[in-house]
Amino acid sequence: MFEKRIKDLRKKLLKEKLDGVLISSVASITYLTGYSNFFKEERDGYVFITSGGNYILTHSIYSKALKGKILNFEVIEISRRDPPEKILQNILKRETASIGIEEHDLRVYEYKRLNKAFKNLKNFELKVDRVIKNKHEIELISKACKVGDKVFEKVFKKIKLGMSEKQLVFEIESLIKKEDLDVSFRTIVAFGTNASAPHHLSGKTKLEMNQFIVMDFGVLFENYCSDMTRTVFFGNPSEKQKYIYNIVLESQKKAVEFLEKALKNKKSIKAADVDKTARDYIISKGYPSIPHSLGHGIGLEVHEGPHLSPKSKDILKEGMVFSIEPGIYLEGFGGVRIEDLFVLGKKGLKQITNSKKELIAV
Repeated sequence: MFEKRIKDLRKKLLKEKLDGVLISSVASITYLTGYSNFFKEERDGYVFITSGGNYILTHSIYSKALKGKILNFEVIEISRRDPPEKILQNILKRETASIGIEEHDLRVYEYKRLNKAFKNLKNFELKVDRVIKNKHEIELISKACKVGDKVFEKVFKKIKLGMSEKQLVFEIESLIKKEDLDVSFRTIVAFGTNASAPHHLSGKTKLEMNQFIVMDFGVLFENYCSDMTRTVFFGNPSEKQKYIYNIVLESQKKAVEFLEKALKNKKSIKAADVDKTARDYIISKGYPSIPHSLGHGIGLEVHEGPHLSPKSKDILKEGMVFSIEPGIYLEGFGGVRIEDLFVLGKKGLKQITNSKKELIAV
């Protein structure tokens, strides 16, 4: 699998007339090597691919452990005396070489140093290749989703009057840890009016009766992510709460129906049109437009292509895995979001998060 990915990357190098490509993002390094132990918060290493060689550039704390572990890669140690740009110069032997870089990932100081060493830097998006998942990748994402569904089913027993948002975050993440797995992103729990903020930072707010509870969480399974959001009610939901919930649920259904109809008619599916279907329905009911995109791709990162948003140019294709997550957010009142993951496969659209979506009162 990894050999084929590097072979395909080399074809792109030839097509784009590049002498090499420097891969810096941890997700893309994992995609090419299977090695995922570099920290995203640090710059622990790079992968460098040329027409004739595969290299891992890393610090001494990793170099010994990596040597001989990743097939067909030469491990080169980074140091103050031998910084990355000097190592690349030694490999390529000339300053006029054209190098591909991940512009979205490089830091300013890294770019400046590379630009000083090489006059021809060009953006190279490996993320584009990662958008289409193979069968194995889809299986891993699906397994992560199954664990997420299991956690959601168990978490209801943990919800209690007076508990804080942070305490419920702890309970969700503890259930994931009990499966010997990690979270794929920072868990979001929002009570009551806090649910009006799509990316609320969970805090000390205590759970009261008759409140919204938004839970947005994901599981990391063998480097692949899941992502799911459910909104439930603690106590007895009001008519307005139920009404808003059902609008959000219906908007998601309409987006799914739009996709399924387009697939049946063998039409090209624009991601922006799927977004518009759900967004327009919510607006037609007198509520504000969704303040975020309807959905996003998922894989080695929790947010990647395709992008289901009003300005997206993406066309949805077989092998893509993405979320559909409409929401209504009312300041001072609360909010509802329902998020599921879907795979666009040979047999059509398949939902791979399968937790209950009917209105649940805890």
